[in-house]
Amino acid sequence: MNLNVLQFVRRGELVSLRNVPPTRTLLEVLREDLQCTGTKEGCNEGDCGACTVVLGEAKDGRIHYSAVNSCIRLAHSVNGLALWTVEDIASTDGTLHPAQQALVQCHASQCGFCTPGFAMSLFGLYQNQQGKTEPISRAQAMASLSGNLCRCTGYRPIVEAALQMGDLHPVHVNEAELLQKMELIKHTPIGQEPDSSYISPTSLPALLSARTQHPQAQIVAGCTDVGLWINKLHMAFAQVLDVSRVQELRQIEDHPHELHIGAAATLTQAFAALVADRPHLHTFATRFAGLPVRNAGTLGGNVANGSPIGDTMPLLIALGSRIVLMSEQGQRELQLEDFYVGYRKNLLAADEVLAWIKVPKATPGELSRVFKISKRFEDDISAVCLALQLRIEDGHVRLASIGAGGVAATPVRAKQTEAALRNQPWTQATVTQAMATLRQEFTPLTDLRASAAYRVQVLGNLLQRFWLESQGAKNINLEDFDLTDLESPV
Repeated sequence: MNLNVLQFVRRGELVSLRNVPPTRTLLEVLREDLQCTGTKEGCNEGDCGACTVVLGEAKDGRIHYSAVNSCIRLAHSVNGLALWTVEDIASTDGTLHPAQQALVQCHASQCGFCTPGFAMSLFGLYQNQQGKTEPISRAQAMASLSGNLCRCTGYRPIVEAALQMGDLHPVHVNEAELLQKMELIKHTPIGQEPDSSYISPTSLPALLSARTQHPQAQIVAGCTDVGLWINKLHMAFAQVLDVSRVQELRQIEDHPHELHIGAAATLTQAFAALVADRPHLHTFATRFAGLPVRNAGTLGGNVANGSPIGDTMPLLIALGSRIVLMSEQGQRELQLEDFYVGYRKNLLAADEVLAWIKVPKATPGELSRVFKISKRFEDDISAVCLALQLRIEDGHVRLASIGAGGVAATPVRAKQTEAALRNQPWTQATVTQAMATLRQEFTPLTDLRASAAYRVQVLGNLLQRFWLESQGAKNINLEDFDLTDLESPV
C-alpha cells in the first residue's frame, strides 16, 4: 500500500516517511516510528498536554510557532511544516534551552511526566516573543500554559519559569535556513504512485472537487474532535479530507458590517478577530479548551461538529451569525441555528463543505454577554452556555437575541425568551418573567457535568446576572443565587 509521503523538517533536517496510514496520529509516529519517546502519552484526548509539540509554519517571511497536542493531531497534517519535540530544543552540546533551564532553576518539576509538555508550551511562547521588547507577562504565561496539566508540582514554580526564561542567555532559531528547507519540501519529488487516502487540497476549487469525488471521506481540520474518535472509539477512515490548508478558508475578512471567518481559520485566529471587535469576549475566548487545542481546532470545525455543548455556537447564534455552505454546484447561506436538525446532525449535503461563518460586527448601543458554566474554569466543556445580545432604546428592549448550549440536542436559539423580552421595559419585573420563560423553554438532560434541574436553574440565574451587569453590578458570584437543593456541577 503506497500512501502519501509525509515530509517535515525536524532538527534542521528533512524527514520523509512513507506508508503512514491516514488516521495515524503524530504522537504515534513520534513515539513508535521515530522513537522520540520524550513526548508523552497521557490522556490521549488533548486535555493534559503531556504530548505537546511545537509546529512552525511560514507566514509573511517568518516562522509562526504553535504549540499543539500531538495525540489528536493526524501525522499527515504536519506535511511541509517544521516540528520540534522536547528532544530538539537543547543545543547540540547539551546546553538547555531557556525554557528548559528556567524549569530547572525554578524547581518546576517533580515526577517529570508532564514536564516535556510544559517545556514545549514555554518554547512556543519563547519563540513567538522573539523580537518583542516587552517581557513575558503573567497573563501571557498563564494563557500559554492553559492546556498543560500538572498533578504534583503546582503551577507557581512553572509560571515563575515562564516569567524568568526571557532573562536567560537568548537562543535563536535560524529561520532563514528553516524557511529554505520548508520551501524545498514543496519541490521535492514524492514518487509517481497515485493516492487518495489523505487528501489535503490547498485551494477552494480543489477542495470542492475533492468533496465531489470523495463524498465518503472524513472531513477534518484541526482534528480536535475526530482525533478522539480515532483514539477513544477506535474509528478508522479509509479516506481523510483535510481542509486546513485551503488558503481561501484560512482567511478572516473584515467587512464594514461583518466579519467573514473562513471555516479553516484556527480558533486562536477566530477569537482574536471576535475579541478585537468585542473586547469583552476575551475572558470567554480564553476559556475555550487550552491554547494547544485553540491553536489546532478551527471555528468551522466547531460549528460543523454541532455538539450541543460546543462553546462557540451559542455566542454565534446570539450575534445573528450566518454560515455559507459551498459545493461545485454553487453555494447557499443560512442562519446558524437553522443548520442543525438533530444531535450532531446538520443540513450539510454529501458534496458540500462549510466555507464561511459571517458574524455581524458590534454596533453602538449593543448590550451583549456570554456566560460559560463548567466544572473547571479553564480547559473544560460547558455544562451550560448562555449568550445574549440586546438593544435597549428608550428603556425598552427593541432587539433580543439569545443562544444557549447544554440544554437541548443541538445549540439553540431561545425564541420564546426573546419574545418575552422584546418591546418590554428593561426592568427587573421583565427580567423575572423572562427568567421563568427561559427555564421552561428547554428540557435539558442529566449527565456527568450537571443535573437537568441545575441547568434549568442556572439558565434563569444567568439572565438575572445579565440584568445586574447591565445595571452596573460587578464581580457577581453565581453562588449568590438560589441553588437550594440543586446538584452543583462542581
